[in-house]
Amino acid sequence: MRTVTIDDAKANLSRLVDRAAKGEPFIIAKAGKPLVKVVPVDQLAPAQARRVGFMADQFSVPDDFDRMSGGAIEQLFGTNT
Repeated sequence: MRTVTIDDAKANLSRLVDRAAKGEPFIIAKAGKPLVKVVPVDQLAPAQARRVGFMADQFSVPDDFDRMSGGAIEQLFGTNT
């Protein structure tokens, strides 16, 4: 991916934006440090998809989940107390 300085981006913004819109994203850097990434708008949608709750109401977690099989685990690994 191409990296340009802020000065280059100012001087060539129109050309850079046209290229990015055609699928050639670029990074703008200041003092050698990347600051922003310019990508076409249609590439933003997948990154913004929410996955939280995607399996809501499809299963339940028992109230004693954190204590399940505790005895078996103790037998296998012992305790450090």
